[in-house]
Amino acid sequence: MSQVSYITIAPNDEGQRLDNYLIRTLKGVPKSHFYRIIRQGEVRINKKRAKPSTKLHAHDVLRVPPIRVSANKHIHVSQSTITLLKQSIIAENEYFMVLNKPAGMAVHGGSGLSLGVIEALRQWRTELSYLELVHRLDKETSGCLLIAKKRRVLKELQRQFAERLVKKTYWALVHHTWLESKQVTVDKPLYKNTLSSGERMVVVSEQGKASLTHIHLLENFEYYALLSVLPQTGRTHQIRVHCAYLKHPIVGDLK
Repeated sequence: MSQVSYITIAPNDEGQRLDNYLIRTLKGVPKSHFYRIIRQGEVRINKKRAKPSTKLHAHDVLRVPPIRVSANKHIHVSQSTITLLKQSIIAENEYFMVLNKPAGMAVHGGSGLSLGVIEALRQWRTELSYLELVHRLDKETSGCLLIAKKRRVLKELQRQFAERLVKKTYWALVHHTWLESKQVTVDKPLYKNTLSSGERMVVVSEQGKASLTHIHLLENFEYYALLSVLPQTGRTHQIRVHCAYLKHPIVGDLK
């Protein structure tokens, strides 16, 4: 953007914060730069100064000063990644899509990763002006991932997740034959503990937050067991920690 631009806010973007809108739409610009030009009054809504937290309304006219976007921020998506994404789509309509996310693929970039599912989708499906993660899955977790194609759909689905109207069931392959009852409920609080090295670990501790996990045995093997796991609460690493607490760590979990 080499000159002042005027952007009319679409109905789909109504309710979004000004800073979040700029960060999402103008890729490759440091967040600090957005906050500086907003603070200096260079970004205006309907000719008036605004704050980073100002909520946008449909048909607002946003004035944005000249901004230099780093060309090297463009993310190249390989053909193999596009093929994988195509094969992973299990449902799609005008409101959302559902992907069967493969294990080993992060849902978004960060922590040294420039490319995640959402970034790859945005580069591949350029005809879609809006794509946002409704929820997240760990990098090593495979399963259904919901992507919203409209902001109002994102907010509604996130509301349903927050109010626990969405039921999430996981399958977990764990070490050792399952000798407990076929159905078990683990009611143990989980606490985020910081080690001297700075690494964070989640452990069972009375100092932690209430955590409830329902476990159902699907099939026993000689050295393993396949479980259906329903976390009633949504704590970080809840399934892996509760399974480990029962002396049945998840296969492949190195933490």
